[in-house]
Amino acid sequence: MAETVARERKILVAVDESEESMYALSWCLKNVVSENSKDTLVLLYAKPLRSAYTALDGTGYLFSSDVVATMERHNNEMADSVMARAKKICHDFGEVAVETRVENGDARDVICSVAQKLVPDVLVMGSHGYGLIKRAFLGSVSYHCAQNVKCPVLVVKRPKTNRNN
Repeated sequence: MAETVARERKILVAVDESEESMYALSWCLKNVVSENSKDTLVLLYAKPLRSAYTALDGTGYLFSSDVVATMERHNNEMADSVMARAKKICHDFGEVAVETRVENGDARDVICSVAQKLVPDVLVMGSHGYGLIKRAFLGSVSYHCAQNVKCPVLVVKRPKTNRNN
């Protein structure tokens, strides 16, 4: 019987602070990444642009530079926290090559742009499982990416837990 050579795959996994994205990462590690493979996981976090914060609050008062700096520091800390959590999940899984990327911008645009540049074998994303109304107002990052990237997109939906137990 002929031996098969393990192919190197690049798997792009979009992560954020949600349980859904961490579940998608865990699911990917258990079901997509092969043991003893040469797969590389690229963990991607989209950090909102500073310009996404208006200089005015809801009442029309200007935010001070201290407030804007605090929001920027919070975003940096959030990115560090998300990446640390995601890397721990990967480390707990075992031997898997991991790269991290933190990009600035709207998640839809960032994920699509990075997927176009890296040309991964697959893009893995979690699903928040919003209903029709929320999805209409908030949009669906996974749907947008599935329509706009050239690689296969795997959307992982976290199973609902039974809260009665």
